[in-house]
Amino acid sequence: MSDNGHKEGPVVVSGRETVSTVHTDPGAIDDMAVAAGLESTSFGADGAVEGFTSRRTLPLRVELVRQLRRRRTQFLIGFLVLLPFLLWAAFEFGTSSNANRSGGFVDLATASAPNFVVFILFATGSFLLPMIVALFFGDTVASEASWSSLKYLMAMPVPRHRLLRQKAISSGLLSLLCLVLLPAVSLLVGIVFYGTGEAVSPTGDAVSFEDSMLALLFSVIYIAINLLWVAGLALFLSVTTDAPLGAVGGAVLVSILSQILDQITALGNIRDYLPTHFSFAWSDLIATDIDWTNMAKGAFSAVAYAGVFFFLASRRFRTKDMTS
Repeated sequence: MSDNGHKEGPVVVSGRETVSTVHTDPGAIDDMAVAAGLESTSFGADGAVEGFTSRRTLPLRVELVRQLRRRRTQFLIGFLVLLPFLLWAAFEFGTSSNANRSGGFVDLATASAPNFVVFILFATGSFLLPMIVALFFGDTVASEASWSSLKYLMAMPVPRHRLLRQKAISSGLLSLLCLVLLPAVSLLVGIVFYGTGEAVSPTGDAVSFEDSMLALLFSVIYIAINLLWVAGLALFLSVTTDAPLGAVGGAVLVSILSQILDQITALGNIRDYLPTHFSFAWSDLIATDIDWTNMAKGAFSAVAYAGVFFFLASRRFRTKDMTS
């Protein structure tokens, strides 16, 4: 019995059922009802809240607003906006030696706006882009556990499958926002400082500005699909551990390990089964004669890995005992 006369009790959330005993104060019940998607708190004869429906719990817009208000999200978005300007300044004020140029993406970065975007996607594809996806998906559930708020979400009650789905969709939308924002800002910076010239590939192919815009669009789509395996792995780690840093870092480390193994030519065809082997297959789009083979293999591999990891995450979360 609390000091104000209202009953209190523990909240226990197991893998099979949810048992909750919360404040019976009317104001507290109203707050929980709003969080659960209810507009009022009238009770039926069986004690259940009238008008309750699981489809109204944890609205997607609420989760998105929560994530957008977090400092890490705001910092990350600000950094992605600033990054193209930093790279432009590095090219503009840095010293260069034409004799040492090899004709790669770095040397062609200042040739035109499309080339500048291609260079940034190439430079960030190994670490930054996988890290962004791992951050949103790896932090989404583990952070709730670390704040000891996950069990209260379960007790409102928000069905487990809906909670995981809403958080995964929110993380996916935020990841996609970042994946689109970076090349979009890079394109604007490139147009201002390098003009709307042709996109030139290291092989010597030249693609018109209009065609290069279409190629960049498909490149971003492919990158988003290719990073699905990172999203699935990070989400699985997020529902497995209560440490957000462990979930995010684990997904990033696996990505780095896969890239290292991909450099070992002695592995032969085994490298084709590594999730990062076709990460840069999108570069084939900057060509007059596009070969879709590697991109098709990369997309299929990423979707297959993602399907396995998302299934494991769902299964683990459905049976996990919530202790925090």
